[in-house]
Amino acid sequence: MAPGRRSGAYNRAIVGGDHSDHGAAGTVDDRGRPPRVGLARAGAGERRHEAHQQSPGVTRALRWRALGQRGATLWFTGLPGAGKSTIAVGVEERLVLAGRSAFLLDGDNLRRGLNRDLGFEPTARRENVRRTAYVASLLAESGSIALVSLVSPYAADRRAAAALHRAEDLPFVEVFVDAPLELCERRDPKGLYARARAGELADLTGVGAPYEPPREPDLVIGQGATTAAGDVEQVLALLAARGLIASRPADAYARGAISSS
Repeated sequence: MAPGRRSGAYNRAIVGGDHSDHGAAGTVDDRGRPPRVGLARAGAGERRHEAHQQSPGVTRALRWRALGQRGATLWFTGLPGAGKSTIAVGVEERLVLAGRSAFLLDGDNLRRGLNRDLGFEPTARRENVRRTAYVASLLAESGSIALVSLVSPYAADRRAAAALHRAEDLPFVEVFVDAPLELCERRDPKGLYARARAGELADLTGVGAPYEPPREPDLVIGQGATTAAGDVEQVLALLAARGLIASRPADAYARGAISSS
């Protein structure tokens, strides 16, 4: 496919399911209950044929050359509490401070806006991933590095997210934050596991709902062998090895290039 041209894949629901960390802020209604809406509202699929592909005024090649970097999506998957967002935030900060364009799409934040109408049943989780993958691909198309932090428990859904990017010739990197369930429960930063064990939260991934680990992720981190900072370094090293960044960005604070005040 020619750079800057988007295929009809974006008008087809080829991306499958995920859910962000269950029970996060912004995912309850005014009575404290999680929303239970599944896919997009009725009729949306019937109107899909009305959308027409708009040819870009600026090609991908021109945009990326002007920006001085290639776009890509890094997809962080793992159990709730595995440390996905912590690592993704660290990577985003290092990239931005080094003058590179990067943006974090965090599952909890997306459920406060774009995905606020979705619940946690399988079809809604699938739609959660589909929307998120689409937005990530747009960021990657723009030349930015999209950092997606989602539990995304189902392997088929993650494969579909990757397929969406492949259809547009956009790099997709799957990062498995492989923290064991016992460690995630000890951390339990949002109290989700405690609520699930007490019977207050149904279908929490890892307790009441399954998690399907990636079989062939591009990178496995978070197993406790290194610190979060060490995991960030591994991600940056992979980006450099893939040619997505010229080199591992130095810490701008350490260089004195940016004040900490």
